[in-house]
Amino acid sequence: MTPRYVASRLGMLLVTVFASSLAIHGAMFLTPGDPATLLVGGSRNPDPAVLAQIHREYRLDDPFLQGYWHWLGDCLHGDFGRSLVYRDSVADLIGARAGDTLALVGYAAVLVLAAGIAVGTVSALRGGRTETLATGLTAGAMAVPTFVLAVLLIWLFAVRLPWFPVYGSGEGLAGTLSHLTLPAVALAMTWIGYVAQVTRTAVRAELRGEHVETARSRGVPERTVIRRHVLHNASGPVFAVSGVAVAGLIATAAVAEQAFGTGGLGALMIEAASKQDMAVVQAVSLIFVVVFVVLNTAVDLVSAALDPRAAQKGAR
Repeated sequence: MTPRYVASRLGMLLVTVFASSLAIHGAMFLTPGDPATLLVGGSRNPDPAVLAQIHREYRLDDPFLQGYWHWLGDCLHGDFGRSLVYRDSVADLIGARAGDTLALVGYAAVLVLAAGIAVGTVSALRGGRTETLATGLTAGAMAVPTFVLAVLLIWLFAVRLPWFPVYGSGEGLAGTLSHLTLPAVALAMTWIGYVAQVTRTAVRAELRGEHVETARSRGVPERTVIRRHVLHNASGPVFAVSGVAVAGLIATAAVAEQAFGTGGLGALMIEAASKQDMAVVQAVSLIFVVVFVVLNTAVDLVSAALDPRAAQKGAR
């Protein structure tokens, strides 16, 4: 991994965050009428004094780029403004919900990595009917949307078999695990199939490699061949797809949060959008974009460290 590759990835991160933040801030000015009415919650007859205060606070009378730089600078300092709909600081609203999203995404990530890598590895090593069955099941998992799976899980494990609660995030470790099991499964299932498919392909490709045949011809024990020459060499693409899956969980967490009422950041953004609370929507959207881009950049850098060929392809 060369310094040029690292610099290019970090440069792409900054450009992506800058372009995304510019689009997020500019979206407020694309709607007809006074942007201040969005910040006040889209009220039809807002108080003129309140609108004037919002214009001063959010610098809406400044030139667009000047207002954008002030908004971005405040965000970098953790000041996302104040929600006039929830009547609270946007940073406090985000802080109160962030833990629920982290718990859900963390739970789902464990399921994705454990199940996806295990299914993909076992199916590739055993082959035959095991591989055929695993391929069919993982393809089906990838085809079912999260909201459809959420409905099925609620019907089966909350209505027909009342094993799990379906609303809220619970209290304490046991309560949290119980409440988040169904939303975590619904959120993770698509990515389990994706990780399993890529893992199976990567392991199968290594099994057919000349280095594996050479090691076997030299009498190296099969377990050592699998561990050192197959799984080790397949770790690069598996890690890369695992990182993409975790970033994808963050991007799609809102669906599971809304379906199960866990009250995370995704649910907050949906609620704020329905109430036209633009200050909250902007802040949560910016956080999601930054986290998603940072995770993907970190995955690219670690993947390049594990497999220098990835850095060579990215530098071309």
